[in-house]
Amino acid sequence: MLYIDNPTNNDPRLNLALEEYVLRHVPTEEPILLFYVNAPAVIIGRNQNTLEEIDPDYVREQGIHVVRRLSGGGAVYHDLGNLNFSFATSGRENFHNFGRFTAPVTAVLNKLGLPAQLHGTSDIFVHGKKISGNAQYATSQRMFSHGTILVNTDLGEMLKALNPRQVQIESKAVQSIRNFVANVTDFVPELTLAQLREAILEEIFGAGGVQEYPLTAADWQAIHQLAAERYGAWEWNYGASPKFNVQKSGQLGAVKYDVRLWVERGLVQELSLFGNFPSRREMSELTSSLVGVRYEPEALAAVLAQHTLTDYVGTVSQEELVGLLY
Repeated sequence: MLYIDNPTNNDPRLNLALEEYVLRHVPTEEPILLFYVNAPAVIIGRNQNTLEEIDPDYVREQGIHVVRRLSGGGAVYHDLGNLNFSFATSGRENFHNFGRFTAPVTAVLNKLGLPAQLHGTSDIFVHGKKISGNAQYATSQRMFSHGTILVNTDLGEMLKALNPRQVQIESKAVQSIRNFVANVTDFVPELTLAQLREAILEEIFGAGGVQEYPLTAADWQAIHQLAAERYGAWEWNYGASPKFNVQKSGQLGAVKYDVRLWVERGLVQELSLFGNFPSRREMSELTSSLVGVRYEPEALAAVLAQHTLTDYVGTVSQEELVGLLY
């Protein structure tokens, strides 16, 4: 086993790029372990529709990163209280064998007096509550298995970031999530994230000392490039979502409206807008101009700004119209 030291980087785009780079380009048959801790972020599963997993308004207002990962599974929330571990190995014989990679974590937690065990296929539970979720990704010759450990994560922020914006969050909702998930510090209050990381390293490497794999300046240059080209790209984080449709109806002042949108690869494919708008021009002129546009507020607003909206929607403002569409 070799270890890649990564103690100070908290950018989720760079950390996911590091993980992929190790998988594809580090030339060693030895298994490789790395840890990472991310600034507040929602990490989307490879096959998920990003906009169905987050509150886009909240994550934008709070500056929360939204980044898609290579592995499947569900969306997870990361912050500075969440320790993430990743094992990259040659071969695929342990693909779907999550116990092979979670064993050091459960062993450490058991030594801390916590009855941690793998629950179901890929989750670690303590006292009936989930403290870790895991996922895997494989190429033709290599794989990684990675997971999260909730050490001291802000569960209230987790709920707000992952909660669809149409659903009102009440205090009982936070309590509900606490009934299902927990932080390690709920059971061992004095434990720090750094201490847990060191304990896992000791469990894996023993008293003989950690064997490190040093990354070169060229490695890091390639990692930064991958972070920019994939994990920092809207096309990957939002545009790679499956095709989906949006239907919204309601009333805005005296205006009743009905919106039908079809989105593929993050771009508007079809759009219909119905309502008792006092239009002077054909609504199709407005809606057709939005076809092919990114389905995000800024892109929609930029196109709408090119039109005299009173010709189509009366007194409905640009901001209100974006709110109807998004």
